[in-house]
Amino acid sequence: MQPAPDFLAREDGVRLAYRLLQGSGPTVVFLPGFRSDMTGDKATHLAAFCARQGHAMLRFDYAGHGASGGAFEDGTIGRWTADALALIDGVTEGPLVLVGSSMGGWIALLAALARPARVAGLVGIAAAPDFTERLIWQSMTPAERATLLSEGVFHAPSEYGGPYPITRGLIEEGRSHLLLDTAIGLTCPVRLLHGQADTAVPWETALKISERIAGGDVRVTLVKDGDHRLSRPRDLALLEATLAPLLQNRS
Repeated sequence: MQPAPDFLAREDGVRLAYRLLQGSGPTVVFLPGFRSDMTGDKATHLAAFCARQGHAMLRFDYAGHGASGGAFEDGTIGRWTADALALIDGVTEGPLVLVGSSMGGWIALLAALARPARVAGLVGIAAAPDFTERLIWQSMTPAERATLLSEGVFHAPSEYGGPYPITRGLIEEGRSHLLLDTAIGLTCPVRLLHGQADTAVPWETALKISERIAGGDVRVTLVKDGDHRLSRPRDLALLEATLAPLLQNRS
């Protein structure tokens, strides 16, 4: 069994759970997806990889996720991005390589835009910027939208378990963080991995992200039979091979 995580308290008292592996830089920061946490396959695999390579790594749970405090229903893209930045600022030093899965890919992009001087690279795994608008709101029926607007929450079905709450706050606040309609002002190396059998986030999203990023060092890798999770052994090996060159500038 792993030891209990450490905690960082937000200004409102909510405690954010994290695990920090000491090592050389750049520090790998894993940003999990919607309703996921730092105990998932990709997070734990990367932790083992970084331990073997002697690299520092931060993994954590947003508020309302995993071992962190707070209610999931209170979360928004901006709030969860602030959680990520609080932990980055509070427990890490030096250059970073951000690795974001699904929603975590969106938050990684937002965090990189907020801390451009510190981000030495970014890896997106089925990255899902703007998913609250493009994949949730735009796919809802008029009746579902009416329920969301009148009741403040709609319970959406999920292929990964029982229904989960989509709040009006999540949708409306998310509109202030949309990225895919304008240029994304990042110049760090960006690597995007996406499965073409992904039924949650269209693989074309990776191409759209690539088009929008200002810098030229952007590479998209499509896995023809890969699903949304990209957690099979060969997917994890691809993740290692993608991440390793970004970590060569040790500090």
